[in-house]
Amino acid sequence: MREAEDEWTRHGVRIAVVTFENDYFARQYAAETALAWPLLIDAERTVYRGYGMLAASWWDLWGPATWRAYLREILKGRRPQPAHGDIHQRGGDVLIDPAGIVRLHHVGRGPADRPAVGSILQRIVSRRADRSRH
Repeated sequence: MREAEDEWTRHGVRIAVVTFENDYFARQYAAETALAWPLLIDAERTVYRGYGMLAASWWDLWGPATWRAYLREILKGRRPQPAHGDIHQRGGDVLIDPAGIVRLHHVGRGPADRPAVGSILQRIVSRRADRSRH
């Protein structure tokens, strides 16, 4: 996501990060990662449940896809950080347009399951092209 920050800005996309962690861990995460976007705390997990982001299975958390993702991070020089809180909580990505319509709803099967940034950008570009034709 960060690698495409210029693209997000160019297309007028605003990003918010949602976590269920408490204030201490949320602030620590924001500081350690130099998070540039707003970080919202959903301690009751209302947003998570609303988008169907429930508990992940053991295989989703520790299967081959997760190990590959961790290896990619290590090869980039990044060390995976120990998890705080509920490691079974699924994450995901939701793209909501200015009218409040959900244009992308992806519930991650595990830590490694995220849509490609290019596919998210393509949805934005396609949507804009559709609007300009009408």
